[in-house]
Amino acid sequence: MELITWKKARQSDDQGGACVEVARFPQAVAIRDSKNPDGPKLLLTPDAFRAILNDLKH
Repeated sequence: MELITWKKARQSDDQGGACVEVARFPQAVAIRDSKNPDGPKLLLTPDAFRAILNDLKH
C-alpha cells in the first residue's frame, strides 16, 4: 500500500486554521480540510485542479 503525502501551503499557518491540504496522484489531485483530515476528500483531475488554481489567482 502506498503512503499518501498531504501538503499544506507554507502561508497557511497565518490563516487561522482555514487551510486545505493537497495530495498528488498520477491521474488526480486530492483536496481535504486540514482541520478534518479524516473527513471527506475532493478528487479532481489535474486539469480541473489547475483551472481552480487559475480562478483563485485571478
